Amino acid sequence: MPKRPSQERNTFSTAEVPEKAILVAVCPAGVTMERTEENLAELAFLLDTAGGVCLKKVIQRLERPDTRTYIGSGKLEEVREYRQALDADLMVFDDELSPAQLRNLEKEMDCRVLDRTTLILDIFAKRARTSIAKTQVELAQLQYMLPRLTRLWTHLERQRGGIGMRGPGETQIETDRRLIKERIAQLKVLLEKFDTQKTLQRKNRESLVRVALVGYTNVGKSTLMNLLAKSDVFAENKLFATLDTTVRKVVIGNLPFLLTDTVGFIRKLPHGLVESFKSTLDEVVEADLLIHVVDISHPDHEEQIAAVGRTLAEIGAADKPTILVFNKVDAYTYIEKEADDLTPMTRANWTLDMLRDSWMAKISAAPNAPLVPPLFISAATRTGIDTLRDVIYEEVRRIHAVRYPYNNFLY
Repeated sequence: MPKRPSQERNTFSTAEVPEKAILVAVCPAGVTMERTEENLAELAFLLDTAGGVCLKKVIQRLERPDTRTYIGSGKLEEVREYRQALDADLMVFDDELSPAQLRNLEKEMDCRVLDRTTLILDIFAKRARTSIAKTQVELAQLQYMLPRLTRLWTHLERQRGGIGMRGPGETQIETDRRLIKERIAQLKVLLEKFDTQKTLQRKNRESLVRVALVGYTNVGKSTLMNLLAKSDVFAENKLFATLDTTVRKVVIGNLPFLLTDTVGFIRKLPHGLVESFKSTLDEVVEADLLIHVVDISHPDHEEQIAAVGRTLAEIGAADKPTILVFNKVDAYTYIEKEADDLTPMTRANWTLDMLRDSWMAKISAAPNAPLVPPLFISAATRTGIDTLRDVIYEEVRRIHAVRYPYNNFLY
């Protein structure tokens, strides 16, 4: 029996519809096309983490990005056609755009335009859970937004003219700028209070050796933290799954120490985020030992190591004693060459043993060689975890023996 209209039930989906985007990058002089493609692939992963969908990737070779529209006029027209044909919601550019570039691009594209910094800030805002993380992200967002207010208030610009449109634009912008500056000052005061609390907490923990996990985002630090500390830190195959610093007491053998999981680093990490997350990154600065976790299965892991090194140098932690740990050996793949293949051997053809031997030689020849040879593990399958535990135990025991020489008989 058919239902009467009053009996019919309308159902509506509450699922968010992912926004569709076109990704754009410039390959400048001195940068290979392969590196630019890798950066764009990472941007696509960032977009996926933020909840968007990549429809197309566009790369243009230029001596340097155009100061007006980032890409050249011909490529701009091509991208505009792509946007219309694919019905894209937004454009995402793989560099930080100036306020003028953002304004010009939105006018040309007639859609929202984001840059890499905006996307990273959006992910951080989405991932922030604690008060300190939310405060840090809001500060970074406001500092980024401040010089771009003219773009946000184009509907009130004086240049548009007309009855009732003369003057309010500049007034509104100045008012908004003043309010943002006041909010930034409030957030800085709040972060200073958080910093004082963190400093006090660290002083209360000075009796134990402190070990910090550092590395590129999504290399498995939180998974390794859960394994070593038997904890339940949130871990996910997404960028920046962990924003809040987590500290756990770990005991290996009869030796206790503190293990810290920190926010992951990334190439082109906005400077404002580094400044805002200073109190969080101080956990790295004040650690006694760093465990630098690397995703060995990532084709560009060497550049990721360099990016982490640059960030550590920026926060003053580059000279910390470090254990280099290559994670995800279970996911490492290579292309096996045929016996009669005469093409030159590339990194893509290296077996895991060849890669291990290469890193062993490189580390031993380095002027500032790490404490021990690099370790190759898999946190997912527990491969090499016992060896890692033994190495951590020995290094923590060595630090403890220097700091507390009268307690050496305990170990």
